[in-house]
Amino acid sequence: MSGPRPVVLSGPSGAGKSTLMKRLIKDHEGVFGFSVSHTTRNPRPGEEDGKDYHYTTREAMQEGIANGDFIENAEFSGNLYGTSKAAIEDVQAKNLICILDVDIQGVRRIKETDLNPIYISIQPPSMEILEKRLRDRQTETEESLQKRLEAARIDMELSKEPGVFDIVIINDDLERAYEDLKDILNEVSKTSSSLPGHSSSTNTRYREVMYAVCSCTRCG
Repeated sequence: MSGPRPVVLSGPSGAGKSTLMKRLIKDHEGVFGFSVSHTTRNPRPGEEDGKDYHYTTREAMQEGIANGDFIENAEFSGNLYGTSKAAIEDVQAKNLICILDVDIQGVRRIKETDLNPIYISIQPPSMEILEKRLRDRQTETEESLQKRLEAARIDMELSKEPGVFDIVIINDDLERAYEDLKDILNEVSKTSSSLPGHSSSTNTRYREVMYAVCSCTRCG
């Protein structure tokens, strides 16, 4: 796939990756784009079809997987999740840096493709804090909560393996984690000029926007 180099954000449910990603895209419209995933689960209160997820049926999604339409897919708590190739291409066609929100299974599957993204893991400071965050949501049954916590334990361990992620951010403070993420993506934006389909005027805009929001000493 041509276009700016994508960014994969991964981490257990409750780590804060979706909050960070949505804030980043809102603050820097015209620089980043979100690859909207497909899922067979029902929408949660406040979620919108086509914005948070593409909600679909198991039959339709299984057909798409069989046809090779998805770059990654996984099943959790009886529901299918996946990122379609078309969703990524739609973002890249707009010359935006595509951000993918996937779990650890998705990370491993994407590594088998030629997508070549930057891999960033967002992790909670501890299992205790993660459990509190999930309980405070009040969106899970006890059974589904325990499944998420078990998945989180596995995710946190795998994130420590060398070579799985380029960067791991511990989200113990949302503002600091957001600044860390912008710092990292500033470096990503500097490499965009070498990618096919990325105009020099757009490259300049990426660098200017990311320089303006980056507070790290390397850029100061």
